Amino acid sequence: MTLKLAIAQLNFVVGDLAGNARKIVDAARQAHAQGARLLLTPELSIAGYAAEDLFLRPAFTEACDDAVKGIAAALADLKDMVVVVGHPTGGSLRSRSVAVQMRYNAASVIKEGRLLETYAKRELPNYQVFDERRYFTPGQGTCVFEAGGVSVGVLICEDAWFDEPAELARAAGAEVLAVINASPYHVGKEGERVARMADRARAVGLPLVYAHLVGGQDEVVFDGASFALQADGALAMQAESFKESLVFMQLERSPQGVEVVAAPSAIAAPREAEAQLWDALVLGVRDYIGKNGFPGAILGLSGGVDSALVLAIAVDALGKDKVRAVMMPSPYTADISWIDARDMATRLGVRYDEISIKHTFESFKGALADEFKGLPEDTAEENIQARIRGTLLMALSNKFGSIVLTTGNKSEMATGYCTLYGDMAGGFAVIKDLLKTTVFALARWRNAHDPYGTGASPIPDRIITRPPSAELRPDQTDQDSLPPYDILDGILARYMQDDEGIDEIIAAGYERAVVERVARLIKINEYKRRQAPVGIRVTHRSFGKDWRYPITSKFNETAGAQKP
Repeated sequence: MTLKLAIAQLNFVVGDLAGNARKIVDAARQAHAQGARLLLTPELSIAGYAAEDLFLRPAFTEACDDAVKGIAAALADLKDMVVVVGHPTGGSLRSRSVAVQMRYNAASVIKEGRLLETYAKRELPNYQVFDERRYFTPGQGTCVFEAGGVSVGVLICEDAWFDEPAELARAAGAEVLAVINASPYHVGKEGERVARMADRARAVGLPLVYAHLVGGQDEVVFDGASFALQADGALAMQAESFKESLVFMQLERSPQGVEVVAAPSAIAAPREAEAQLWDALVLGVRDYIGKNGFPGAILGLSGGVDSALVLAIAVDALGKDKVRAVMMPSPYTADISWIDARDMATRLGVRYDEISIKHTFESFKGALADEFKGLPEDTAEENIQARIRGTLLMALSNKFGSIVLTTGNKSEMATGYCTLYGDMAGGFAVIKDLLKTTVFALARWRNAHDPYGTGASPIPDRIITRPPSAELRPDQTDQDSLPPYDILDGILARYMQDDEGIDEIIAAGYERAVVERVARLIKINEYKRRQAPVGIRVTHRSFGKDWRYPITSKFNETAGAQKP
């Protein structure tokens, strides 16, 4: 017995039900023509992941049900072809005050025009970016179907991280586990997935095939890298990450049970973390701009490392013809800043313009002269410069349609070292989830690699080596306002990303005063982050869906127990 199986590692668009269905039908026909008799599609592939509160609209789930039926009808002529399609189904009882979910995250098994079975996801994640208990009810049953003489047990994503669903599938006769997934990327996630699924395969003594989504959706990115494991957990096949593909393998029965058979070349070569991170950022930009219909991108190029990195990512994502850089010098802009900005724009071949804000800044100060009379220049004047730049970029965006890419990093977002309606003004925050130390590391990596063929060493070395500065007052550096970035980022990684307590961080060797200051800055700048553009999530804890802190709060971890 031999069953040829295919995985449709595809990039779907939330809400494009007709387009998503067409992709599945095309993949099924192509797979069938190449001899496959089982096709797996990712989790919620009909709807796109995650459709968020679209799931709450009855018309949306009804349309998804219709799309599944349409796929079945379109594939009725494919003899012996079985297709597993991920989709939402069901509804809810709702009023203005209460909602009783009767909706499921489901997988339907389609064969020759018929819906054979529908399985409902049992384990619903409700952590990090996941919010599935808001939308779905846990399933109760199992689903084991036959394809090409093999009994296949279906699981959906989180199901495979727990013991019971896989054990129930095996008890129902499954010879192989087919796991369909939409698992957002973060640094290190791919290895973690493979390790956990290997544990699952060994625990039940069955091979496991993992079909995964690829593509960007708002702040999350899905990395693909679908894979198959033998019953002992050994890797038998792994698709390339961050690319659409239709990948094939064979399931063969031996005296020892069903085994996955694939050529050694079917295992994609391991890639360094920086290469995967770069691909995630590029795909996030490309899909956000492409799926939302923007003609291109525009950004302020300051001569600093943050905007330089964003420009390099944007060009790799969109091509040089769809990216525009604008340098907006102020009275405090160093000559080397505009020299390096010009140099980088030339290296990448993008349109580059310079619009001085000196006269506009003087006009603002003149308008406020009576109000500010006798007062020294401070943050108010610094923020005026940032807001002038934000206004100019948004004006160009309004006039020509390109989206403004903001250039703030995670260290700045955490501590509030950013200006509302200034450098925070824009439509998409590309490096919002990169700590400053990661920005420098990734800039150096990009200068050493040219993964998309858009230009070697695009970032002038001086941009990476000079002390970072906002250049909003004479001789300013970031460290005038913040701890050194290696110290700041170490604290942020522990406090914000890993939820370590202040005393734990101090015990790790950081000064109490610095730790308490950083914790205070994170707390008091929540109001700014709430108004920041959406940005790409690449760590396990970002300032986005997985960070939900109150703006107004009197809790102070450093004060100890609160006394009445």
